[in-house]
Amino acid sequence: MNQTMQHVGIDIIEIIRIKRAIARRGEIFLKRVYTSLELELYRKKPASLAARFAGKEAVIKALQTKGIGPREIEIISDPDSRPLVQLYGRAKKQADELGLAHLVISLSHSREYAIACVIGEAK
Repeated sequence: MNQTMQHVGIDIIEIIRIKRAIARRGEIFLKRVYTSLELELYRKKPASLAARFAGKEAVIKALQTKGIGPREIEIISDPDSRPLVQLYGRAKKQADELGLAHLVISLSHSREYAIACVIGEAK
């Protein structure tokens, strides 16, 4: 019997939580969670930051491990506005150990919530 391991993660967050974290901790929060490129592209878009926060949490769930820092996961959009995941450090090492070629991610948000779903595709 040939069984393939599924690597799926999903997360949802209230956008107001990200707005409050930024209001309370400002740059400390932003630089702890987001890469320089993410901040360059989405700093003034709280819903996009919230979606990326959910995306990072979903990636960690898909990688089935703890101890990965949020800056080890970068989520930006390609020219067609499709989100792409780039892994660094321990996140990349864990994906390699799981035999994942890459992670496919979907992000969405409403006025109140941001959600992300990630699926790891095998090499």
